[in-house]
Amino acid sequence: MDKTGDASIRGNQWQRLLRQHWGQKVKVEEEDGAKDEGKRHFSLGLNFNWNEWVVNPAEQFYYVWLQVMILPIVYNWVIIIFRTCFTMIAQTYLPVWLTLDYLSDLMYMLDMIVALRTGYLDQGILVKDPSHLRKHYLYSLHFLRDLVSLLPTDFLYFTVGFQIPLVRLNRLLRTPRLNEALDRMETRTSYPNVFRLSKLMIYIFVLIHWNSCFYFALSGYLGFGSDDWVYPNMSDPEFASLRRQYFYSFWVSTDIFTTIGDISPPTREEEYLFMIADILITVLVVASVVGNVGHIITNLRDRDNVFFPNHELVKAYMRTHPVSKELRERINNWYQHLHINKKIMRENEILEQLPLNLRTEIAVSVHLPTLSKVTIFQNCEKSLLEELVLKLTPQVFSPGEYVCRKGDVGHEMYIIREGKLAVVADDGVTEFAVLSAGTFFGEISILNIKGNKSGNRRTANIRSTGYSDLFSLSKEDLTHVLSEFPAAKRLLEEKGRQILIKMGMLEENGEEEESEAEKVESKIQRLENSLEILQTKLARLMMELESSNHKLQARVEQLEWEVAALGTELPEGDEEAERANRRVEGVGGEVEWEREEAEGEELDGSKMLFY
Repeated sequence: MDKTGDASIRGNQWQRLLRQHWGQKVKVEEEDGAKDEGKRHFSLGLNFNWNEWVVNPAEQFYYVWLQVMILPIVYNWVIIIFRTCFTMIAQTYLPVWLTLDYLSDLMYMLDMIVALRTGYLDQGILVKDPSHLRKHYLYSLHFLRDLVSLLPTDFLYFTVGFQIPLVRLNRLLRTPRLNEALDRMETRTSYPNVFRLSKLMIYIFVLIHWNSCFYFALSGYLGFGSDDWVYPNMSDPEFASLRRQYFYSFWVSTDIFTTIGDISPPTREEEYLFMIADILITVLVVASVVGNVGHIITNLRDRDNVFFPNHELVKAYMRTHPVSKELRERINNWYQHLHINKKIMRENEILEQLPLNLRTEIAVSVHLPTLSKVTIFQNCEKSLLEELVLKLTPQVFSPGEYVCRKGDVGHEMYIIREGKLAVVADDGVTEFAVLSAGTFFGEISILNIKGNKSGNRRTANIRSTGYSDLFSLSKEDLTHVLSEFPAAKRLLEEKGRQILIKMGMLEENGEEEESEAEKVESKIQRLENSLEILQTKLARLMMELESSNHKLQARVEQLEWEVAALGTELPEGDEEAERANRRVEGVGGEVEWEREEAEGEELDGSKMLFY
């Protein structure tokens, strides 16, 4: 009994172990399969992403990559000539220079890969097909220039030595890439004039840098300290350091280009040629600097004239006319407020430089939230609001200035963008309410609602407490826009009537008069339409009558020619002559009958027309 129990216990244990082992084996196989499946999906994902990866030249990645490429290009422009002329610096930090050289080469290679995957526009559509991109790049001058810039000219080091990095001069062929990056930066920066001036100064710095390197190399060729014009002898400890060599050469080049320093005159032919070349370059540099600075100043002046009203013209006008000192000071303070706080008064003139769709999008993004706060414009269709935002005109009011006075005819409504306005009594002291940003007023006066007791006149005095920025919408602009949106016009008028009813400013018989006026207007419209139809029919009948007259005249002329031809061929006998006369009379009678018939048709047509 015990043996049987032990055997059964052992059998159960083996069964449990087998089950556990089998379960672990199945679990491991499932995990391995899942891992393999994940790897396969991952690799497929990578391959898919790489095959579909295309760089859009209008996106942010391409712009950032161009900014990164500025570093290796500028490095080669500055360091290659620097190491070639200042050999001591090149030999002292040779490992550093070689590391930076090959890092820039690596950047050049990556740039070729990016250029290979960069899309291009064909008839305005971005081409993304890798085969087309590859063909477009490999058969272009861009690829040839990039390929030449990466030729392994570094092997010439083993011939001429590592102290002559001039063998890497082909790396400068990537300059068009630098120009592309700078052009894109200029279009994206918010301060293009400052960027142009900075770019010009960088160009001048690079030019002086190259000239200082040439000066030091020429001094070494002629002999350091051989005369007063060349670099002093480096046996002097004062001129032996590396920093002094470069700074002294840079100072001499700056003196030559600016023509403000006192340098020793040249004494040898090489020195004369160097100075002549520098003087000619200086003329070009000065012309470029003066032209660019003048262009920048002109742009700034034009910008101020567009952004802000011309204060000089107003000052000239006030000098020639008697204007009180108080008013003159208020005007000057108003101009000062505009310039200090950068208040743009000519938004519509500035936005005219853009296409209509972009102009609308800018106006919508800037002013639509403000316009949507107006009660009568809420729940209006978006296209109407987009038309209205283009009509908003910014206005700035000074402290104490009245925006509108009680009894004035309302020609525009106002929306407060910034500032506070007070509703004051006729005495100008008592304040009934204060209007802040987001408030609007005068919207009822521009709708011409029938039955309005105020007669489209202002019902309150509104005065600016401080400097207030407002948007105005004129009645003419609103009427012009609503003419294209009749449903919105009826909706706005209905909202205006409801507001007037709540205010108690709408007469009871106003709606009846308006309905009668609408009936009369509809009758007039129907009569005008009927008159237009009758005029059209009359013109058509007149054209038909004229055509019939022309046909009859042509037929009569043809018959006359036939009669004349028959008259010349008549025999001398009386019978034949009489027979010919009868034929002529018959033809004349037929013509007369046709004329009477045409006149009868014309008379009937006239009767039908007037009927």
